[in-house]
Amino acid sequence: MALPITAAGFSWSHTDRDQPAVGPLDLQIAAGEKVLLLGASGAGKSTFLHAVAGVLPEESGEATGELLVGGEKPDPRRGSTGLVLQDPDSQVIFSRIGDDVAFGMENLGLPSETIDAQVPESLQALGLDLPPEHPSAALSGGQKQRLALAGIHAMAPEVIVLDEPTANIDPASAAEVRDAVLTVQAETQATMLVVEHRVELWIDHVDRVIVLGRDGIAAQGPPAQIFSDPDLTDTLVDCGIWMPRHSPDSRRGGTAEINRTTGRLGEVLLRTHRLSVARPRMAAPTAAGLELSLRAGQALGIVGANGAGKSTTALTLAGLLPEFSGQVLAEAALREGAKRARPFAWPSKQLAARIGMVFQEPAHQFLTSSVATELELGPRLAGWSAAESQARVDELLEGLGLTGLAQAHPQSLSGGEKRRLSVAAMLAPRPRVLIVDEPTFGQDALTWARLVEMFLDVLEHGSAVVAVSHDQAFLEAIGADLLQLGDRSSAEQADISGSDSHVRAGDRGE
Repeated sequence: MALPITAAGFSWSHTDRDQPAVGPLDLQIAAGEKVLLLGASGAGKSTFLHAVAGVLPEESGEATGELLVGGEKPDPRRGSTGLVLQDPDSQVIFSRIGDDVAFGMENLGLPSETIDAQVPESLQALGLDLPPEHPSAALSGGQKQRLALAGIHAMAPEVIVLDEPTANIDPASAAEVRDAVLTVQAETQATMLVVEHRVELWIDHVDRVIVLGRDGIAAQGPPAQIFSDPDLTDTLVDCGIWMPRHSPDSRRGGTAEINRTTGRLGEVLLRTHRLSVARPRMAAPTAAGLELSLRAGQALGIVGANGAGKSTTALTLAGLLPEFSGQVLAEAALREGAKRARPFAWPSKQLAARIGMVFQEPAHQFLTSSVATELELGPRLAGWSAAESQARVDELLEGLGLTGLAQAHPQSLSGGEKRRLSVAAMLAPRPRVLIVDEPTFGQDALTWARLVEMFLDVLEHGSAVVAVSHDQAFLEAIGADLLQLGDRSSAEQADISGSDSHVRAGDRGE
């Protein structure tokens, strides 16, 4: 049975912040209603979802007002709410995927025979054509997101709460994942609350859109009304909403047309020779036959379906994973005195000064206790003066809309803010090679445009950028050449526009 959600003057504040992370909110969500929750990065969307699921930590913040789910305070022990988090890694519990799917059902006390029958059915429903014994550690970020959704599918909860469920899913599969969620909702008639920047994916399938502003609800109503009302257009754009293409005003929150850098490509910095990549302890490569030369000022996008080896390739190019076979080699312009050519063989100090890596999970790489010191760390370690470091920190804080959060702890930021900080921290010292994994995850249209400008600045200064991304618009905006993984046609040599370098990608390993 579906449950209603009621908020009366509800807000929640971090202990180290003056302004609330979300609210105050006054709203009524009817039992069985499907709601798309929109708003700027940092407006409190994820915080509200966590509150509905009853998982906001009491020790790190304070709530005011009232929030009720089914007439009671949210309590995760009741098992009435299924939550899919923004960070895929944070929701994987067990070493085998079948155990992860079974976990929620076990907590509900379902019979073992019911659980055993449901696990493969839920895996199949979410496109995970894998046995229950498959190791969770071998999944890509997108596959982990599917695994979390499979656990919700199996539980059939009364309230389904989804925090950007398709953000790490390849575009070709995003609609399939959405449809699987909608199937669960239709079967259970559960109340559904979803946060998603892919507006067009959901607006034809929800009953209401609620837009959060910095001070509460900025707009709400049926999707057709919200996106056809000219009086709301400026409000939506100011909130960074990605306007649907078929709306009367399809402006993308100020994202003006951005052209690729036109500067002359420089010398080769990094190249591969017959490269095959795999995660540790894997018996076969995830991607093979990779031949590429990466030049100064060049952007390279690594694209392909979930599980094709994109993140593994990025980590190998960054010198953080050893080659399964073949080689990754730094040319003289990148080595600058390092004795060995393979980045994986470099000590961490040499590696960090030459190749910056932004992981798919931003919270995993924060090292300091404030946003400002996190941004200052890279330039300081690179030998910049105090004045140069401070100027760079101020530039990045302003450019990415983080000035008001300079003294906040990185772990207290929203998902989108954490992503911008992780990217900015690696951009700060302007490494010769910058490798990023899903850099635009969790961004509204305005912060997306700011990130694009930052990457174009890096390219103009002669650094090379390698981006793993499902965001085709971002790759086009930075003028990226594409390396397609997991596609037989990509085994053909592809010329890179504006240079004599090339990319070759073999079939995905089985």
